[in-house]
Amino acid sequence: MAEGKIIEYIDQRKIVLSVCLKDKGNKLQLLTISNHEVSISPKRALLISSAILNTSRSKGELLKELKVIEKIRTDYMTQASVQDLWELTHEENRAFTYKYLAQLSFGRDITDDHISALVRALFADGAYFKIKDGSFIPNSPDKVEQIIKAREAAELRERELAEGANFLREVINTSHPEEPPLKDKIIELLIQLALNGKDAPDYKLGNEMFSRAGIKNIDSARHILVNLNIWDEDENLDLHRFKIRPNFSELTLKETDSVMKKEVDSAEREDLTSISIFTIDGPHTKDFDDALSLDPVGEGYRLGVHITDLTPFIKVDGHLDREASNRASSIYLPVTQIPMFPPSLSNNALSLVKGFKRFAISLFAHFDRDWNLNNFHFTPTIVRVEKQLTYDQVNTIYKEEPVFSALYQLCQALRQKRVANGAMLIPLPEIHFEFDNNSGICPRLIEQNAPSKIIVSECMILYNWLIAKFAFENGLPVLYRSQESPQERLSIDDSNYIYYVFQQRRKLRPLFIDTIPHPHSSLGVDIYTNATSPLRRYTDVLVQRQIHSVIFQKSPVYEELRLKELNMVIQQTLKDIDLIKRNQVRYWILKYLAGCINDTFNAIVFQKLKYKYSIILTDLLFVADLPKGRGLELSPGEEIKVAVKKSDPWDDILILEIAN
Repeated sequence: MAEGKIIEYIDQRKIVLSVCLKDKGNKLQLLTISNHEVSISPKRALLISSAILNTSRSKGELLKELKVIEKIRTDYMTQASVQDLWELTHEENRAFTYKYLAQLSFGRDITDDHISALVRALFADGAYFKIKDGSFIPNSPDKVEQIIKAREAAELRERELAEGANFLREVINTSHPEEPPLKDKIIELLIQLALNGKDAPDYKLGNEMFSRAGIKNIDSARHILVNLNIWDEDENLDLHRFKIRPNFSELTLKETDSVMKKEVDSAEREDLTSISIFTIDGPHTKDFDDALSLDPVGEGYRLGVHITDLTPFIKVDGHLDREASNRASSIYLPVTQIPMFPPSLSNNALSLVKGFKRFAISLFAHFDRDWNLNNFHFTPTIVRVEKQLTYDQVNTIYKEEPVFSALYQLCQALRQKRVANGAMLIPLPEIHFEFDNNSGICPRLIEQNAPSKIIVSECMILYNWLIAKFAFENGLPVLYRSQESPQERLSIDDSNYIYYVFQQRRKLRPLFIDTIPHPHSSLGVDIYTNATSPLRRYTDVLVQRQIHSVIFQKSPVYEELRLKELNMVIQQTLKDIDLIKRNQVRYWILKYLAGCINDTFNAIVFQKLKYKYSIILTDLLFVADLPKGRGLELSPGEEIKVAVKKSDPWDDILILEIAN
């Protein structure tokens, strides 16, 4: 019979001390130290003492005695060294009785209190021994290490949750929250949630932290990061998602310093510093990698297209080269520019800056008075830009200045010859964003059909076309750009030009890049590559290195297989960059429209879908959705007016409706 005996059992992962009031055989009625009467199965009893208490006494007296016993056992428990016991026993690889382990810990003269203290210590620790059938079995060293690591991780997680929840509450409720020791980890978690939502690796941890802080929506993570001044209000999340760094590594910058000081032999280069060479770019351009010249020669003209020569300065597979390869391209966004090379090179030492001598690979193309191409050649040169002009400046002077007048006529002729060969001229203005001091946004469409734009684009197309021919004729592996003929050529509709261009662009075949040349249908050329922007595109660096090897009679830097391997990686990065650019344009248009609630905009119906229309906001060249309303029946190409009802760039929401 167990009546009057001290019984300990496990409840909710804790050892509970009690005295047995009645033994009913299949049930033990107990009074616990917390003054609760409970019934348990005898099988649940962990320890049953040999001593017996007088249960006829009052409940208060029994509880008082239980508390004395609890204190004795708790005091003994602190004296038991679980790790020492494990060190003594784990190599025997067998089960040990409670009594045996208690004697190892306290000596041979032990009581029920010592045994209880030993059991409590081993149970509370949980790492070194496991309990089974009234015995303790030492865990293996690997199991002990595993349990301790898991425990430490759990403790760290709980600490992160507690500190994080408290920190989040302070961020929301106070303007100067106290920084917790684990702030960096908490910030990292917030960034994860803001970037990936439910797909964040530590989503469960973050969700629980937010729940403890009383925050219902994890989307609040980005707003918290803004409040903490870790992110800007208009933070570009794609740069974080794609791990694009605006800064360069220390090794890259160290190599940059060496390039800045490098002296390169110029003996084999043609000195062009005496001729008039100029650049034409946007007003904010700093990385000048192409320049032009046009000189009357005999009964015709000699056009010079001069591309900055990086090859002598950027070591193949060096730190600069690898970083440029990883970046694949400079990134130009509405409020951010991330260069492919460090600015001290791209904007200075390797840039065709006015008044400084620079190395170039120059194309000289000779034309007669009717603008027929007679011959061409590429040569390494030394150039010095005389004029740094903007597109607007050239648009103003091209009619009066003989050089620019002739250059424009030449480029118009080049364009018409491409059209005769099947080129498609379907330009649209490009959207640019201007920002005032009050954070106001002003989107502006920049015309691409202006004379200065035609001059630059035609000269670059000519250079790329001829350098592709040069490479092919010399059996040189390069990356060619090609495009098959469109699925359909639509009739030009000048009365609804924007609608026509959007429809025609849907019919174009995708561009593809390969070491085997094919025609480029949209440009109307039989062969094409990219070589005119080595400061901004890594594929141009690859082509320039190959051309360089022929000009200087050296072995090609790359074999065809290596170019294919590089191209696979580069093209994926370029796709990511294109997505970033599209997303940023969309973000800033939505932000602009957020300030235009109830304003009306001109639009064209682009497509009629099942539940909505796809429309083009013509002032922004922006494709948006328009829900189908009752009685609303529109046709593709139809001009309409729409009103902005809601625009949220953070959540990518735009709600439009037909204007009254």
